[in-house]
Amino acid sequence: MQLNCCKSRLIGAIAASAMSCGVHAQLAQNLTIHPKALALGNAVTADTPGIMAIHYNPAGLTKLDGRQLEVNLMSIYLDVDADFTAPPGYNIFGIDGLETDPVTGEQRDPVANSHSHTNTVALYVPGRGITKLPPGPAFAPSAGISLQKPGSKLTFANAFFIPMAAGFYRDYDDPGKYQPKATALQRTTYLSPTVAYEINDEWSVGAGIHISHMAVAADQYMRAPNMLLGVAEVLQDAFNCQSGDEPLAPWLALCGGNVGPWDDIGALSIDVEESISPTYSLGVTWEPTEWFRWGASYTSEADMNMKGQFSIEYTEDWSGFWQSVNSSILGAIGSAILSLPSGAPREAGNVSLNLTYPQHFQTGISIDVHPKLTLNVDVGWTDYSEWDAFNFVFDRNLEFLNAARILSPDNATSNSLSLPLGFKDQWNWGFGAEFHASSRLDLRAGVEIRDSVIPDDQRQVMAPFGGANLYSVGMGYRWDRDTEIDLSLSYLHSVESIPADTSCNLNCTGITNIIYNPYAGLDVKTSLRVVMAGLSFRTKF
Repeated sequence: MQLNCCKSRLIGAIAASAMSCGVHAQLAQNLTIHPKALALGNAVTADTPGIMAIHYNPAGLTKLDGRQLEVNLMSIYLDVDADFTAPPGYNIFGIDGLETDPVTGEQRDPVANSHSHTNTVALYVPGRGITKLPPGPAFAPSAGISLQKPGSKLTFANAFFIPMAAGFYRDYDDPGKYQPKATALQRTTYLSPTVAYEINDEWSVGAGIHISHMAVAADQYMRAPNMLLGVAEVLQDAFNCQSGDEPLAPWLALCGGNVGPWDDIGALSIDVEESISPTYSLGVTWEPTEWFRWGASYTSEADMNMKGQFSIEYTEDWSGFWQSVNSSILGAIGSAILSLPSGAPREAGNVSLNLTYPQHFQTGISIDVHPKLTLNVDVGWTDYSEWDAFNFVFDRNLEFLNAARILSPDNATSNSLSLPLGFKDQWNWGFGAEFHASSRLDLRAGVEIRDSVIPDDQRQVMAPFGGANLYSVGMGYRWDRDTEIDLSLSYLHSVESIPADTSCNLNCTGITNIIYNPYAGLDVKTSLRVVMAGLSFRTKF
């Protein structure tokens, strides 16, 4: 029974590591593409930003004449923090003396009452995996070209951009390393051939194909603070394992390695990617008057079978404990019946993840309420209910999956795992204002209301955000007749308080929870700050 819980938590660790990246999606969406869009709270479906209309609404490309080149650069700085606090009466095992050190009276959990912090960004490099960047701002480039022949109603365009990106890297001694030490989610669109057609003076339409690379990767340490490992530690103390004796040998041996609720089990690495992930984009704009514009766009979903590798490097204590158990008579019998771990120091192989990149719809209006003032309002929907579960398939039968299927036969087999998530669809609002200070200078401000897609009982340190508002300011400057420059500065701050035993991806204490709960019984508070500065240069050539 002890093994079943521990093995189940190892499974959850693998799934949760992949999920750690995936659930960043709502936050990472539309943050690294164009300064004008950010400055207007991403309310640009009816007022598209240059060549990046490819992403926001392809119909907007009809506003571009001749041959144009655009280069964008976003600078991103983040602070990811978490506080772990043992609440009053902290006693997750119900075993006297196990939670509190009888000598010092302090919590024995090494992360209780501690603080996690990182401002180091990580990105995914194909062929290399998670790549740690130097502390400080990271940079996300994008670029595109467009062509509209004189007198033609057709506009052709292509661009490179990053519609979704999130990743960070923690130090080895950071208490947040169990969820996780490093993670990266990245979707890079490297080809986006798009065409827009001006039907008449009022209506325009557009369509494009976006071919992208998608990657999910994570590295993390694993531990399993639960009652059964607490019992194992108590038994080892009762057996006086430090003396080197085995009082019940050869019937039962428990002293091959020290295990307990606060001890590391091992280190997990998982890396999956999809090199060719196509979606299509459709858009329409309507301008019945000089002062009113309406736009709508749709980006399709992408079904992906992401493939890659995983590995688990177990600690010497964890491997030695199970080798000792299996060497005893009762341990060998239990192993044959329950498929107990053999004590292998490492497990590795290939893994695939079935994941759907969610479809997205957005619509909005742009109104010139005064010759000097334009107001934009957008509403967008993203189909995150597609992430009801993450489905992993391994290329071999794994010993840490065998017992999990006993506890959860609907979610696990000897070579597969389905991790329930229960994410929800979300409607987000964006508001932008543009003040036309002169014929060459526009001043902008915007806010986007970004609600969380993660249910309260699935919150975690891996995705340290709930609902958050994105606040931005910026400006557009017409350098000359053929050249435009856009600047933006944005700020997002999200704080989440997660009381003990409320999220079974983080701090539940139940004995049968198969989802990874490395901070069982602790109150957790997360904070995420993101500051972004953007520069765009567009010119005719």
